Amino acid sequence: MLRILSAFSLLISMCFFSQTKLNLIPYPQKVEFQNGEFVIPTSFNLSNNLPVNETEYLKNKLKLKFSNAKNQDAHLLYSKLENQSKPNNEAYSIEISSKQIHIKSYTDQGCFLAIQTLIQLFETQKNGKIPAMKIEDSPKFAWRGMHLDVCRHFFTIEEVKQYIDYLAMYKLNTFHWHLTDDQGWRIEIKKYPKLTQIGSKRKESMIGAYVDDTFDGKPYGPYFYTQDQIKEVVKYAQDRHITVVPEIEMPGHALAALSAYPELACTKGPFEAATKWGVFDDVFCPKDETFTFLENVLDEVIQLFPSQYIHIGGDECPKTRWKECAHCQALIKKNNLKDEHGLQSYFIHRIEKYVNSKGRKIIGWDEILEGGLAPNAAVMSWTGIKGGIEAAKTNHFAVMTPGAYCYFDHYQGDPQTEPNAFGGFTPLDKVYSYKPIPAELNAEQSKYILGVQANLWTEYILDFKQVQYMIFPRLFALSEVGWGTSKPENYKEFENRVVEHFKILDKMNINYAKSIYNISGKVIPASKGVSYELSTSQNPSGIKFTTDGSEPTSNSSTYQNPIPASKAMNIKSAYFENDELKSAVSSQNFSTSKTTGKKITLEHQPSENYSFGGAFTLVDGIIGNVKQLGKTWLGFQGKDVVATIDLGEKTNFSEVYFNTLDNKGSWIHLAKSATVSISDDGKNFRTIKEIGKEEILSTKGKINIKLGNQNAKFIKIKVENAGIIPAGNPGADSKAWLFVDEIGAR
Repeated sequence: MLRILSAFSLLISMCFFSQTKLNLIPYPQKVEFQNGEFVIPTSFNLSNNLPVNETEYLKNKLKLKFSNAKNQDAHLLYSKLENQSKPNNEAYSIEISSKQIHIKSYTDQGCFLAIQTLIQLFETQKNGKIPAMKIEDSPKFAWRGMHLDVCRHFFTIEEVKQYIDYLAMYKLNTFHWHLTDDQGWRIEIKKYPKLTQIGSKRKESMIGAYVDDTFDGKPYGPYFYTQDQIKEVVKYAQDRHITVVPEIEMPGHALAALSAYPELACTKGPFEAATKWGVFDDVFCPKDETFTFLENVLDEVIQLFPSQYIHIGGDECPKTRWKECAHCQALIKKNNLKDEHGLQSYFIHRIEKYVNSKGRKIIGWDEILEGGLAPNAAVMSWTGIKGGIEAAKTNHFAVMTPGAYCYFDHYQGDPQTEPNAFGGFTPLDKVYSYKPIPAELNAEQSKYILGVQANLWTEYILDFKQVQYMIFPRLFALSEVGWGTSKPENYKEFENRVVEHFKILDKMNINYAKSIYNISGKVIPASKGVSYELSTSQNPSGIKFTTDGSEPTSNSSTYQNPIPASKAMNIKSAYFENDELKSAVSSQNFSTSKTTGKKITLEHQPSENYSFGGAFTLVDGIIGNVKQLGKTWLGFQGKDVVATIDLGEKTNFSEVYFNTLDNKGSWIHLAKSATVSISDDGKNFRTIKEIGKEEILSTKGKINIKLGNQNAKFIKIKVENAGIIPAGNPGADSKAWLFVDEIGAR
């Protein structure tokens, strides 16, 4: 009888574990549950062949008593595997029985990754027990990175080390350190002391939303890292098997450097480190003394950083000064370059040749493709996926980091309930949905996609607590995407693991975003106008809402079905548990018109960074907030907005309205013109009104076009993009951005 009960108990245990998803992030490639369970002892015996660095790391992370043991007595045993012809340095396996945990790997790096998995098993275990299992694991992508901008706002060495710890915990292996920009030079260069004496400080900083143009009036800096501090960070990262890739910006984003050495510019200056965010016309001039300067800087950088790649920026370099510079124009003519874009390519080629001579390679943002890619350069594709595709198709390596999925300075929840951010809307589920290998690449070309990286620009991130908030929990999603085990179709299962890992972050006193607990609202078409669909990661029966603008309470209406929003109203919602408010209060105003909820098509699609909700965003009854380029605006770079709205039947109306934005510092310009046409069949349109730039300027972007009495089934609105940004403006010679929100008719 006892044997039968024992067997039955074992069967129940096996069934339980076989159906249980481990709370691991990133999830391993292969997990096989086996009979039994490992009971965590109070004193943990380690085999003495475990690598020293990994042993110390494990001891520091787990709050257990440790002792050394012979292999047969060890609770944790390690075996280093024989090298194959091409071993995966990051591959590992873990076998857990009732008596022992056995790690196997080809390298110390693989052992370190196994230990991260083991630590997570210990931290998420139930009742001091871990199920017996076998894990076989290795990452899909070789480059799994996180970037940190320390130029807009500076972070101490200890904070940078914490950042590296976060990467290590979730098996990321590359730290991209953005060390120079217009707003500050953060790395000591002994040959050029004025870089940190002058370039590491600015007289004040821009504050508030990017459209405010307000400043704090407070000097910032001097802030920089000494070379000894940088060596300390590099060593700290190496101990965690993380490569530090430094970024030295060129030829643009150079104002901090030019403030110290103005002779490197095309004009005489004077210059100062930028106090605003954005892009500036003054850049490095491609003359011999500039290249000598940059080569000397790179010499010291290369001595500090052993990474294979040196990041040289290459992004957002206006050509205004080069067009006006006699030296630059002579250089274009002398080298038979096509134009200033060719001069950018000349600049990058020359720097690459020097870096290659030192045994290293360059990587840069996708603008280094302008005028032709340098022979051995790798591309970091940020403006979308196009740069990565172009690089891979020409046999160049690429790291995918498109803003729409991988910019962690974007909002991650309802912008109205989130701290001020740069713009965009990149929630956790969107990061998790990203697939780094573009569908346009074949199997051979796909081999050139090194991996994936997320970027944290810090214009609006004032301290390290805010850094934590912006990367967590999105770093979890990036981790699993880079490891290659993400399954967007099973997002809710991933979200459950995220909630379990919040407990780990709590123990570490990490400030993370709880946006997934808040109410998420989605506008959907309805028979009359639109409806507002609410959801939460929690029990949906806990959602309470009001439609009169009052604050929801536990006694407010319980959400069951999408809320009709056929008239102007303010819907507020929140999540309650046992009558206690558990989330932020979400608020959404609706301003309906005759176009609200109607079918709409766009001739040109918006930029992926600013495309949330697609064309329907323009008829969803929500007026965009000028301070929040998150969920309610569509952004188009270099493209007109041509929208056709099907009213469903012939309808009377006398005016059409929409909003555009004006913020030249961010390359956002008001429309050049707007045209309204109507049709009864959707094919033959008649123009009834056109307004020009002067009228648009007079309205400051709040466009209301009087049409007289009209009756039609279709309305077509063409909003003309400003085109190429003219000289004298930030981003001159680049394509202007056009932002448009709700298109209404009355």
